[in-house]
Amino acid sequence: MLSSSLFGIVNLNWGVLPAFIGMLYGGFRSRVVLGGLLLGCTSVFSYPATPIHILLDSNILIFPLVFSLAKRFKRGTDLEKISIMWGLLASCTLFRVLAPLLDGKSYSGLQTDEIVLILSMLFFRFLLGGLMIYLIESALDKLEIDERMAHMSEKFRQETDNFQQITNMVPLSIISIDDNYKITSINDTMMKKLENRLPNIKRSDVLFLPVFDLIHKLKLNEEKELDRLLEIIFLKHRFMERVTFSGRVLHIFAAPLVPQAPGQIGGMVLVIQDVTEEELIRNELDHVERLTLVGQMAAGITHEIRNPMAVVRGFLQLMREKSPSDMDSYYQIVMDELDRANSIITDFLSLAQSGISSKEDGNLHDVIEELAPLLWADANLRGQSVELKLCDSLPVLRLNIKEIKQVVLNLGRNAMEAMEPKGVLTLETRCESGMVELLVKDTGCGMSELELEKLFVPFFTTKDQGTGLGLPLCLSIVERHGGTISVDSRTGAGTVFTVSFPYEAQEKATYAEV
Repeated sequence: MLSSSLFGIVNLNWGVLPAFIGMLYGGFRSRVVLGGLLLGCTSVFSYPATPIHILLDSNILIFPLVFSLAKRFKRGTDLEKISIMWGLLASCTLFRVLAPLLDGKSYSGLQTDEIVLILSMLFFRFLLGGLMIYLIESALDKLEIDERMAHMSEKFRQETDNFQQITNMVPLSIISIDDNYKITSINDTMMKKLENRLPNIKRSDVLFLPVFDLIHKLKLNEEKELDRLLEIIFLKHRFMERVTFSGRVLHIFAAPLVPQAPGQIGGMVLVIQDVTEEELIRNELDHVERLTLVGQMAAGITHEIRNPMAVVRGFLQLMREKSPSDMDSYYQIVMDELDRANSIITDFLSLAQSGISSKEDGNLHDVIEELAPLLWADANLRGQSVELKLCDSLPVLRLNIKEIKQVVLNLGRNAMEAMEPKGVLTLETRCESGMVELLVKDTGCGMSELELEKLFVPFFTTKDQGTGLGLPLCLSIVERHGGTISVDSRTGAGTVFTVSFPYEAQEKATYAEV
């Protein structure tokens, strides 16, 4: 029943409680709907169903007070909300108790036990109202906490994903372990390194695996470096050192993860950077610096040698003129050897030249066509032939024309000297993949792997009268132009020298036609 009456005097409508609670917690529309619903139900169940009884039983006269207190109710604390609810119930009770008196009725005939019963019912009504407010607020607080926890969990998950993406993008191997030495996270770079050593390994196999088990699976052979790494992991000290594993130079940084609050997990993080290529470059730069210093010293020494040699040659010519004619052959031998020594010094000075040389716009085809008659004449004397296979067009390059001529002549004459009569020297050009290439091919006897390894070493030669400076000089010139020289040769199958020069492709690049 929505309502009940005590002894025909005090009417207690229990439907008021949920209606008022819904109106206080809801919006304006909810208050209107619930008020109408309470009024409708009261009109159905109220007895007698007279208008005055319906108005009194539904407490519709209290609705304006409910509407006015709704905003204050929502902003209030739990105690303030219970107080507002009790105030509304007290207003309903007071109004309903005073109404019979206005109608001429009296409460004088009530017995003590009846009064106690009435007061008990009113007490339980107030208690139930307060309890309902308390339970609703507790449920709302729990719901708010759950929403905050869900929001924080989602934010934490997003931050974790962002951090994982950042660590995956960093070109460093990163791995973290907890206090029990179990792996808690690993980035993609580290996983790729592991997959190179252990092709079938997966991330799920690594996570929460003891780090010592992972090291055991990798089967590292460097005991000294391995012991040092294990020591750092055990001690959990801040550590930065370079170690070598399986021929790779690694820069390892380790730092402990200190818990910031009770209950947080500690451990440590390892950041590993493979610096093998950097070490090779550094060693190469050191080597180049030493060679440059040696070259500068050699240039100074050879310059000082050339001056007295010129004086010696001049006096030999004077002595030759005043000596008997039968001594001419001896003087000629001495002068030829002096000229040969001077040629070696000239090549050596060119080899020791710095990386800066004057350049101008030029085309490789022009250089080849200018040298072609000289190469044909030299080949004709040897009973050989020269073929030119020039592509349709080549881009203009920044060249030191004199030096490039020296490269073409050196490579061409080396090829002729490596061939027997009827051999064929081929000069071919092509332009592809941002490179202008000159191919110098011969049909000679080729070279062994040992000869190829020492080919550009100064003073290494396979010719009786060679100085061993021609190819190193060619390499030095090409490198000063930002290019490279590669060699393809097999014993009995001839040799191909490929000289490559880089160029920048432009929309309106200048090309030379053949």
